[in-house]
Amino acid sequence: MNQIFPAFYPDTPMIEIEQTPEGVVIPVKALPGSRKNEVRGEQAGALKVSVTQIPEKGKANKAVQEQLAQSLGLRKSQVQLISGETSQLKRFLITDITADALRERVEPFIV
Repeated sequence: MNQIFPAFYPDTPMIEIEQTPEGVVIPVKALPGSRKNEVRGEQAGALKVSVTQIPEKGKANKAVQEQLAQSLGLRKSQVQLISGETSQLKRFLITDITADALRERVEPFIV
């Protein structure tokens, strides 16, 4: 609902999902070293993902990728880190899904 009529719900958080020829890009704020692995909502247009793994040699990135796939009902092979390897703010490419279908899967985590 909030994805379709954002002007009517100005205080409703939105994830800035972008359709590209390769797939759908979703911004993620990674929170490594957290108490548990979970998708925790939205912050500044990005999906917040907590993982227990500490940021060491790409292990936290892999954990975020796996948590995204699990939480959104995707295969791990559908989720690829495309930017932000050493930053908390990351962008993931999701393949074999439309932007609208991904928004539907993300919505329960941000409402």
